[in-house]
Amino acid sequence: MQNLDKSALDKPALDKPVSIDSKIRPRKQFGQHWLRSEDVLNKILRAGQLQPSDRILEIGPGTGNLTRLLLPFVESLTAVEIDRDLCEKLRKTMHQKNFQLIEGSILDIPLPSQTNKVIANIPYNITGEILKKLLGTLSEPIRQFEQIVLLVQKEIGDRLAAKAGHKAYNALSVKIQYLADCQFICDVPATAFYPPPKVNSAVVRIIPRPPINIASDPKFLDRLLTLGFATKRKMLRNNLISEIDRDRLVLILESMGINGQVRAEDLDVAQWVALSESVIKHKHSL
Repeated sequence: MQNLDKSALDKPALDKPVSIDSKIRPRKQFGQHWLRSEDVLNKILRAGQLQPSDRILEIGPGTGNLTRLLLPFVESLTAVEIDRDLCEKLRKTMHQKNFQLIEGSILDIPLPSQTNKVIANIPYNITGEILKKLLGTLSEPIRQFEQIVLLVQKEIGDRLAAKAGHKAYNALSVKIQYLADCQFICDVPATAFYPPPKVNSAVVRIIPRPPINIASDPKFLDRLLTLGFATKRKMLRNNLISEIDRDRLVLILESMGINGQVRAEDLDVAQWVALSESVIKHKHSL
C-alpha cells in the first residue's frame, strides 16, 4: 500500500485528460458523465484525506479512473455500479485484492457496513436520493461515514455549502448542515467530463456529525423548512401561516432579535432550530 504524497499532488500541473476506452458508450438513462481530468481527479484524492485504514465506498465507478487512483492508498474499496456492461469491463480489468464490485443501484442495496468514507462522482439526476441514503433525515440521521466527498452539479454544491443570506441557501442547505459540516472544494468545468454535461460541477466534502443545535421534533423542523422555503420571495410570516398566526410569528421572531419581515434564507441553522422550538412551545400553550 502506498503512502499518499500530498506535496506532489499540491504541485501545479497542466490538466491532462485521462484516457477512456472508446468502445465504451455512456448511457443517458444512468446519467453517465465520466471524469477524465487528471487535475480534478487529484483534487478529489486530496479532498478524501485518505488513511491506509480507510474502507471506501464509491458510487458509480464508471470506467474506473477514480477507482484506480484511490486503490493504492486505502485498505479496501467497494464500488457500486448499476451498468451491467461496465461491471463486466471492471471485472475483467480490476484485479486488485482490495477491490470489491457490487452490481446494482446504490438506492436499492444496504450500505456496505464495513465502509467508513464515500468518494464518488454521482449521477446528478438522483443526487437528493443519494444524499438521503448516505446522511439519512433530520429525524433518522445516518452516521456511518466519517467523510463524504462528492462530485455534484455546481448548483447543488453551492447549496450544500451556502450560508444564510446567500442566494444559493435553501431548505437543502439547512437540512444537510443540520446533519453535517459542508465544505466547497473546487469548481469543475463541463470539459472535465466525457461526454460533457450541460452544467458545470463542483467537488464538496461533507463531514457528518451530531447536530450542534438539537431539534426536539426534527420532523416538525423538516416541515417548517419545506413551508418556509416554498416561496423564497415571500416573508416567513406568510409562508408559515398554516402553522402559526402571522402576528404571533412576528412576536416570536422579534423575541429572537430577528426582524419580523425576514425571509427563510435569512435564518441560519441555529435560528431555524430555535424558531421550530418556539413554534412548538406556542402550539402546546394553546
